[in-house]
Amino acid sequence: MKTYKSFKYFFLVLSSMGVLFSGYMSGVKLFSKTCAFGETCPLFLGMPACYIGFILFLSLFLVSIMFILNKREVIVISKKLFYISLIGVIYSLYFAIPELPVLFKKGFSAYFFGLPTCVLGSIFFITIFIGAIIFKSKLAKS
Repeated sequence: MKTYKSFKYFFLVLSSMGVLFSGYMSGVKLFSKTCAFGETCPLFLGMPACYIGFILFLSLFLVSIMFILNKREVIVISKKLFYISLIGVIYSLYFAIPELPVLFKKGFSAYFFGLPTCVLGSIFFITIFIGAIIFKSKLAKS
């Protein structure tokens, strides 16, 4: 039985980075009523978008923990990672794409990290999604 150790750590590291990033932004919004890094705070169903991003990253993190602890079958883990990250990609791109005209107009200096936080969140989700696709394809071959 393969352990898929590199995939376990890949998903754990990226999902924990997503949890920390979205958690910081959610915490700033929750406790200060302002958005982190002086950016806009898009809303989803009346709730700051970073809250939902945090929930999605936390879900990926928890699945990664289950993967490391071998709490579920590998095929079940791969499907969860795939579908949660797919939802994360769609969700984050919904908010990232409207930010791009400002980025193109004002440049990288308009943002604290050089990119809008929604775009950064999208990059995390896209990277995890690509990893999930590769992981699923490795499972299908074995």
